[in-house]
Amino acid sequence: MIVLGVLVSGSGTNLQAILDAIVARTLDARIAVVVSNVAGAAALDRARAAGVDTVVVDHGAFADRAAFDAAVVLALRERGVEAVVLAGFMRLVTTVLLDAFPMRVVNIHPGLLPSFPGIHAQRQALEYGVRVAGCTVHFVDTGTDTGPVIAQAAVPVHDDDDEATLGARILAREHDLLPRVLQWIAEGRVSIDPPSTPGGRARVRVRGHVQAL
Repeated sequence: MIVLGVLVSGSGTNLQAILDAIVARTLDARIAVVVSNVAGAAALDRARAAGVDTVVVDHGAFADRAAFDAAVVLALRERGVEAVVLAGFMRLVTTVLLDAFPMRVVNIHPGLLPSFPGIHAQRQALEYGVRVAGCTVHFVDTGTDTGPVIAQAAVPVHDDDDEATLGARILAREHDLLPRVLQWIAEGRVSIDPPSTPGGRARVRVRGHVQAL
């Protein structure tokens, strides 16, 4: 079993997918705490309904991002968290968090990275005219959606899609992919190969699984 801390800012549908997978016993994990920077985030209600501890850390109360992250790290460490999941967490994290959980911070992004990083990935995909979009689960580094890719799932882009319809189709795949990847991590199947050349990129390996779904 892996002990998770989940960081949220919004509605928490990916948090719910994790909670549901734990109940269904397809994810061997326990969520020790859900931390939000938004006191009224609906994700907190989802956590409380599931009996999960919640903490609100108001980013506006801190002088900078590093100080905020230090408070988040304290909340996570106090509860024995082993890996951190960014599930709709709308804050850029700093090395304070990343160094506390090296290559144990996971994010879900609504795009097929490295294409369309940052916010509004679905809008970017439509504006570019791609025929396939999707989502990516990756380890977090200091860049914006630049960390090593763990797994991806693709969805078709329909001619009549708008940002909302494409986003909904991608979100459904997120709800499947994120708990699946977390189970791989819980099973110890995920490893990272360092860059093979100077300036190269680290590569994630998942034993016994196909990384594009």
